[in-house]
Amino acid sequence: MFVFLLTFVMVLCPFGCGVVLPPPCDSEIFCHGDLLRTIQTAKLFDDDKHFVDMKLKSNPDIVLSSFNNLTHGAPNMTVPPSRLREFLSAHFEEPGKEFLSWSPPDWHDKPQFLDGIADADLRSWAEKLHHLWKSLGRKISEDVSAHPEQYSLIFTPHPVIVPGGRFRELYYWDSYWVINGLLLSEMTDTARGMIQNFLYLVNRYGFIPNGGRVYYERRSQPPFLSLMVESYYQTTKDREFVRTALPALEKEYLFWMQNRSVMVEVDGRKHVLNHYDVQVGQPRPESFTDDLELAEGLTEDAAERLWTELKAGAESGWDFSSRWFVDGQGQNSGSLRDTRTSQLLPTDLNALLCRNERTLAHFYRTLGDETAAARFDKALSARLEAVEAVLWNEERGVWLDYSLVTNTSRPAFYPSNLAPLWAVCYSQDSMGQKALHYLQASGGVGFANGVPTSLVGSGQQWDYPNAWPPLQHMLIQGLSSLPSDEAKKLGFDLAQSWIRTNWLAYIKYDAMFEKYDVNGDGKPGGGGEYEVQLGFGWTNGVALQLLAQYGDRLTSNSIPDGSLVSFSLNMAVALLNVVLYLFL
Repeated sequence: MFVFLLTFVMVLCPFGCGVVLPPPCDSEIFCHGDLLRTIQTAKLFDDDKHFVDMKLKSNPDIVLSSFNNLTHGAPNMTVPPSRLREFLSAHFEEPGKEFLSWSPPDWHDKPQFLDGIADADLRSWAEKLHHLWKSLGRKISEDVSAHPEQYSLIFTPHPVIVPGGRFRELYYWDSYWVINGLLLSEMTDTARGMIQNFLYLVNRYGFIPNGGRVYYERRSQPPFLSLMVESYYQTTKDREFVRTALPALEKEYLFWMQNRSVMVEVDGRKHVLNHYDVQVGQPRPESFTDDLELAEGLTEDAAERLWTELKAGAESGWDFSSRWFVDGQGQNSGSLRDTRTSQLLPTDLNALLCRNERTLAHFYRTLGDETAAARFDKALSARLEAVEAVLWNEERGVWLDYSLVTNTSRPAFYPSNLAPLWAVCYSQDSMGQKALHYLQASGGVGFANGVPTSLVGSGQQWDYPNAWPPLQHMLIQGLSSLPSDEAKKLGFDLAQSWIRTNWLAYIKYDAMFEKYDVNGDGKPGGGGEYEVQLGFGWTNGVALQLLAQYGDRLTSNSIPDGSLVSFSLNMAVALLNVVLYLFL
């Protein structure tokens, strides 16, 4: 199968037409250099992202010249904060100047899915979520296209729905759930425009950056573009749109296979699987001081390695999590400084690429290209074999991340361990039932307010006690796809818990949050590098999808049967994990 995969890539690119990565962002203002370091380390703003989202008032050369004059003769380039603020006022505008006022023209009051929501309170709430698309809409000024050197924003030709809060630009994997929500809201033109933006980015970069800023240009996020097109096609049956999109979808797939893949040998057989890997050894501009302070005391080489691993963690979308910690013995413990994302093969990334391969084969078959479909059928077959050989753990009855350091499975619980259920990336029906039993015994289900991202309280935001919308949705969809009534009931119970959490938070705060705390009824999540954000694109999208799927049964005041008992047991398991993590 390994030989086949190399042959597969060569068939698609017989002349070595691999994705050529652009150099790291060369902006001496937004990506690297003395000006960036001086402003960020002066801590003029609560959030480092504020500065790198500001617009220049003039050409970068003029701004850099003025900065050099400001710092000339200053010992160690030390400039008083008051002078730096004057400099910023003279040469920069506040973030947000790059956007025009815009409301989606295809928005209308009463999309049909609302009629299927039986609970009157939930139906009224769903209408309010539908209204939020208007407040999250953004259109980029043509000046960004005319004068790109004055902006960190990457121009895209169509308006977008942004996540919200500090995330004021387009983001990659967030947009999958946003687009699904838009399609439910019958906003197909807006959804199509967002997909066209991503196709535009693939054609420009060879892949899709993490988000719509130049400082994201060398890292991506989980590759959901093919699934966005799939959602659009399922709604519109627009075969021509699929035909137009396919070259970019294939180009993105090749990026992941050529730049984010590794070969693993198990029991004498070689398999190709994927990981996150960003080889740029500099602090992230949008979190510059966090990265700089984290690396204090390290050698230059060690600091650069840490910064590459943090970027890989950001590429995963899980920024950050004990999931990526690899201590000196190769074990799943340590602190943020022990982040080694690239040294792990993530179950969910490989499940997602499995689903990409199936989707691309389906697209080609739909268009009558059986030869191309067969290529992706074979790629899917190779992926299934690799996932089973490397990631499936028969003893635990589930798929687990795989360490390239120890060549062993990582036993910790994450909802992502169940991602192959969502992707239908397994060959034996018995695996699905075993995975269900694993989940029931894991300590991860039964909380009254969602499934925690892990059972380790590291203080990072992609850990206990936080629960994130995309993970809830993937887990619920995976369970609902299994044939057993037991799995389907658990999927519904988790949907009821999640909707109740979102609903209670909305009642308390009149807001939707990016993440929630599994221990509090309607309590927003916390931890990590920034305050919990309002908006929130993917939270809205997931809520609307669950309301559409289960709207005839969901209620605004229900706790699923048995949840309170399970909640107590799971609290005990989670607290024990926290104690073990802190003291062992």
